[in-house]
Amino acid sequence: MREVDVVVIGAGQAGLSAAYFLRQHFEPETGFAVLDHAPHAGGAWQFRWPTLTFATVNGVYRLPGMPVPEPDPSTPVAGVIADYFAAYEREFDLRVQRPVSVRSVRSLPDKRLEVATDRGTWIAKALVNATGTWERPFWPRYAGQESFAGRQLHTAQYRGPWEFAGERVVVVGGGISAIQHLMEIHPHAAATTWVTRREPRWRSGDFNPDRGREAVAMVEERVRRGLRPQSVVSVTGVPLTPEIRAAREAGVLERHPMFDRIEPGGVVFSAPLAGRESDPHGGRFVPADTILWATGFRAALDHLAPLKLRGPGGGITMDGTRVAADPRLHLVGYGPSASTVGANRAGRAAAREIREYLSAGRS
Repeated sequence: MREVDVVVIGAGQAGLSAAYFLRQHFEPETGFAVLDHAPHAGGAWQFRWPTLTFATVNGVYRLPGMPVPEPDPSTPVAGVIADYFAAYEREFDLRVQRPVSVRSVRSLPDKRLEVATDRGTWIAKALVNATGTWERPFWPRYAGQESFAGRQLHTAQYRGPWEFAGERVVVVGGGISAIQHLMEIHPHAAATTWVTRREPRWRSGDFNPDRGREAVAMVEERVRRGLRPQSVVSVTGVPLTPEIRAAREAGVLERHPMFDRIEPGGVVFSAPLAGRESDPHGGRFVPADTILWATGFRAALDHLAPLKLRGPGGGITMDGTRVAADPRLHLVGYGPSASTVGANRAGRAAAREIREYLSAGRS
């Protein structure tokens, strides 16, 4: 059993940001410990598909205190950012411990927290949870899903467009990942069909600071009320880049409403799809070899279940980065801080509030 003032769970953008600011006041391993489930440095970036490059990624933001590399736009993001995170950990002596899988966090009678892992137990006075979402891909459920004779995979399993060569592919989801998948897959596949629950919100113009603050405020209001955070794209909309405009004009991004059910050979819609009324199936049945679920992720918080943080709205009531009902707990990378820019701000805020909380407890 090891005792520290603060445990940080997760070493992605949010966790490293928090660790950077904690490092200015606490000693690593004795004052604070960073536990990371991943096998290597790099957070979720290390698992991204090889065709995600600096030209196509939806933004990479620097960690506090160190500029982000600026390689050729055609360079895959995963390896560069993994190396950047590893260099960052060394530069600031953060001593991240990995791989460590946190199984549960419980409250002790003396008001400290017990962090149980596959590599022993840590006891802490405060906790920064920065586990992100990558390990909790969201798979919606539809009638007949288990009967599908083809392949179903999630964005988390996507490795590139070549594995879809000659296939009929249905892509589900209205976010930037779904759009990137469609644009990559379309030249290789026999056919692609894009379906979403809601009409995409296309965003023209730059995402300026005012728009950013407005988006953050909308998500912040939800988590302050204890509701589940909204998806990023539902707040910000999808940017109309030149590449996306061209794909729309070419018919690659022709959106259809969600199907009603799944059958062994494809998906069935409640009404004929526009422009497909004359096909052999009357426009209601779309044959498919693969269904690609680009349906996002949920916050990976199962290890916090013993603390009973979730309210009736399904979310956790927050006050900034702090759990409203428990000043020991900060969730960075959750709600409004679930972006690379927001994660940096959240890490700074969490470290500051934890110092204040611990100082008040000692006085």
